[in-house]
Amino acid sequence: MSTKTTQNAATAEPGGGRPGARPLVLASSSVYRRELLQRLHLPFTPVRPDVDETPLPGERPRETALRLAEAKARSVMARHGDAFIIGSDQVADADGEPIGKPETAERARAMLLRLSGRTVVFHTGLVLLDAHRSECQTAVVDVRSTFRTVSASEIDRYLEREAALDCAGGVKIEALGIALFSAVESDDPTALIGLPLIRLIDMLHAVGIRPLG
Repeated sequence: MSTKTTQNAATAEPGGGRPGARPLVLASSSVYRRELLQRLHLPFTPVRPDVDETPLPGERPRETALRLAEAKARSVMARHGDAFIIGSDQVADADGEPIGKPETAERARAMLLRLSGRTVVFHTGLVLLDAHRSECQTAVVDVRSTFRTVSASEIDRYLEREAALDCAGGVKIEALGIALFSAVESDDPTALIGLPLIRLIDMLHAVGIRPLG
């Protein structure tokens, strides 16, 4: 995911533009998650979390995704004690092996060659933290994704055309990365991009925040 943090233009009005409401914070430096949350037309403040994303010894990818989602939200809680804070993290799981962000073209090429023809589960951990009460709603949304069998030259062309080094597995499915897959199975299509909006809306409704209200 992107490491650049920018202020959302919609955050100027305190309380998320809802009279008497508490602010909404996105604990993420990811431009992808910020763009997804903007779809809901709810003003929010993006804040960079301070979290070591290294998996714990023996930790399963699904567990890592949920733990880091909550850790990100709690890492900004002291600065935003009256907010509802959204935390999210994604870990790709290839038969129990966590697949992270490649960061370099060489690692991305090796990673995608290893994933060619395989089915991978992308686990996206999601948390809505009520900072005032220190209470969390949590969920993990899974996306079962089957990679096409692709050649080294096809992977090279993909990496030349798509900046996806900051994405889990080197996959940017909302763009050319869709060509890498033969099937994607999920009940929340935004989960694979990094923020499951359908599940998040359920959580927001539970605390009285309704995007269509």
